[in-house]
Amino acid sequence: MPLLKQARPKVLVPEKLSPDGLALLRSALDVDERKGLSPEELLEIIPHYEALLVRSETKVTATVLQAAKRLKVVARAGVGVDNVDVGEATKLGIVVVNSPSGNIGAAAEHTIALMMSMARKIPEGCASLKAGKWERSKFVGVEVKGKVLGIIGLGKVGLTVARIAKGLGMTVNALDPYASPAAASSASVTLVSSLPELLSSADFLTIHTPLIASTRGMISDAELAQMKPGARILNVARGGTIDEAALLKALESGQLSGAAIDVFTSEPPDPESTASKLIAHPRAVVTPHLGASTVEAQENVSVDVCEQVLDILKGSLPRSAVNAPLILPEEYQKLQPFVRLVEKIGNLYTQHYASLPGGSMARNTFDLIYQGEVASINNTKPLFAALIKGLLAPITGQEGLNINIVNAELVARERGIFVSEQHSRDPHDDSSYSSLVTLIARPPSRPSSRASGLPEKSTGAPQLQHQRVISGTCSGGQPLITRLGRFEASFAPEGTLLICENYDSPGKIGVVGSILGREGVNINFMTVAPVSSKLSIHNAPSDAKFVKDGPTEVLSDVSGSGKTEALMILGVDRVVPQQTAEDLVQEGGVLSACAITL
Repeated sequence: MPLLKQARPKVLVPEKLSPDGLALLRSALDVDERKGLSPEELLEIIPHYEALLVRSETKVTATVLQAAKRLKVVARAGVGVDNVDVGEATKLGIVVVNSPSGNIGAAAEHTIALMMSMARKIPEGCASLKAGKWERSKFVGVEVKGKVLGIIGLGKVGLTVARIAKGLGMTVNALDPYASPAAASSASVTLVSSLPELLSSADFLTIHTPLIASTRGMISDAELAQMKPGARILNVARGGTIDEAALLKALESGQLSGAAIDVFTSEPPDPESTASKLIAHPRAVVTPHLGASTVEAQENVSVDVCEQVLDILKGSLPRSAVNAPLILPEEYQKLQPFVRLVEKIGNLYTQHYASLPGGSMARNTFDLIYQGEVASINNTKPLFAALIKGLLAPITGQEGLNINIVNAELVARERGIFVSEQHSRDPHDDSSYSSLVTLIARPPSRPSSRASGLPEKSTGAPQLQHQRVISGTCSGGQPLITRLGRFEASFAPEGTLLICENYDSPGKIGVVGSILGREGVNINFMTVAPVSSKLSIHNAPSDAKFVKDGPTEVLSDVSGSGKTEALMILGVDRVVPQQTAEDLVQEGGVLSACAITL
């Protein structure tokens, strides 16, 4: 029988995107271009897609995101993400990316173009001449050389505008509490300490900030009144940062000699809106959101976000996620093998310990300890996210919960999970591993070493107390479990595993194999994990003793029964029925048996 071809992820592109960007996507994804979708049509089809690429027209609302059960990433081919409900995307674990650098040059050049057009009255002169008139004296402008340009927001675009303006002979002042003084100094920009100081000094004022709560309507009646009479204002950033009604009044009163606006609160503006009246004003130079509308910029942002979509769907981190922490590529390259390891450790923890008597008792406080080379990486957000995903995957699989670096902290808070991450660059006990990751679960009552017990056997064996500890490393880039509870292990956390705790006695393997064979379960591999010989013994009750191991004390069975315990880890070819696991305990003489799938 021929192998079924695996379906490729699907990406929806409801707006125009550059051919080069689309070609990149088509190399690995099924691309569906559906321009002109209504909100209702988008809502109907979005459940079928893993990725959504938009520009500024498509509104990615909370309703759309909630319906998008397969969606992993929303990519905005541009800078602003006002049309995406980023908060809802974060809750759902959907990565939102943009392209903050692809149109920097285009936006800066458009700002300068509008400033020069406004200063020299180019649109009016052009329209007059095209109407068959010759009115040289009517369109006398002003020079920008020697004038003061005030910039609100000295980010990448603002800084580029400043450098061009300095080349035109302007004096440049800027207001940005987060601006680098060194970058401002290198561009000969004077940083001012307050908005009134900036407004009162500016002949031209330009805004280059995102639209957030603190910047919405930041320039209104009071601010415009503080500007020099006859000053001019520009906005090529985001509609809404300037109060449009206040701006219209300032133009009509003559407080401002001109305004150059590329962005509006509603695009396209309603015919009877303030924005439409502003557009019609004779002293307003306006363009229909053309800041990024160059061939080069559209190509740049398209290719940039398409590359990020491919990376995310392959499991890598994006360069420009607006709702995920920044992880440097070199850091993520080092962390990536350990991301898989930590997720496996979390998954193994939940499946293995939940199967033990008392395992359902909530344990929501964990230590996650990094030792060796992995401890030198400070930004371990991907590892934290991998742990939360692994811990919850066995119990949330049916909920469709997408847990990743975007929403891991939020999910952990909602579920009451507390993780203390600890870094130790000191060599750990086993020097054969360059890096080691250890997960320790704290008991629910208090941060102590006592944990819930294994079953007490009818043979009179004492109840065994143990700390829930799992350690692992990466060997050749592949996850390897090196410790499970009190046992020194060495197995790959892959596939379906049967974990049996037993007294190490002759014939035990044969009995287990016989029972599994009776049920048609094939054994692919087997490894035996003894009680760790590296543990040092301290005083404890008669039936158990505390054992010191690394950063915490654990309780291990060192009873005087004279029997040595071990774990058998068997890789099997199918899910082991619960009844078979019970037969292993009753007929095979093992202490406990649990089947897990990783």
